Amino acid sequence: MTSNLATKLREGTKKAHTAAENMGFIKCFLKGVVEKTSYRKLAANFYYVYSAMEEEIERHRQHPVVSKIYFPELNRKASLEQDMQFYFGNNWREQISPSAATQEYVARIREIGDTAPELLVSHSYTRYIGDLSGGQILKGIAQRAMNLGEEGTAFYEFPQISDEKAFKAKYRANLDEAPIDDATADRIVQEAIDAFGMNMKMFQELEGNLIKAIGQMLYNSITRRRTRGSTELATAE
Repeated sequence: MTSNLATKLREGTKKAHTAAENMGFIKCFLKGVVEKTSYRKLAANFYYVYSAMEEEIERHRQHPVVSKIYFPELNRKASLEQDMQFYFGNNWREQISPSAATQEYVARIREIGDTAPELLVSHSYTRYIGDLSGGQILKGIAQRAMNLGEEGTAFYEFPQISDEKAFKAKYRANLDEAPIDDATADRIVQEAIDAFGMNMKMFQELEGNLIKAIGQMLYNSITRRRTRGSTELATAE
């Protein structure tokens, strides 16, 4: 059975995908403006989202639709745990908590896990395909912007996937094999659009922190210049 679900998801989420990319937080990130406090909060929020999503997908791995996107090699929870330890230390579990938008996101994942497991496909597609598509680029940006070494970006690494392009082709082929009707396909596409919206709410929460951080950086830079100028003037006199 061919549902053309992969094409429907790609076409149906184009506007939502573009809107997400135009969020201030994401635009700053892509330009290399990454503030560590905001980034680690995002990573912490992702820890809760991916934990919930992966637990629900694992719980429903025998479901006729969910089984099509059951790829444990995609799982991000363990890699996010590595990043949490790097950013927060050994007691990271006591230091992090989900934001309001993250709590809503997680609640929705749990809800469909109980009532409509086939919609888990929407969340898998929205997060993992994006991670695979731009992961290495984002990893490089994060490393340069935050002066990181090899630690702190495990989230972007997929050691069990050697050929990301081939894997995405396999993933999309499996989507098209999902035993669904047109009405279910439409529901999956709408849920994916909603998932983009949930991600955007998380980014929006962080924009205020990022703007404050950038403002503080500019203030510090101006203050240093003024101080240096005053010192140079005093020396000249």
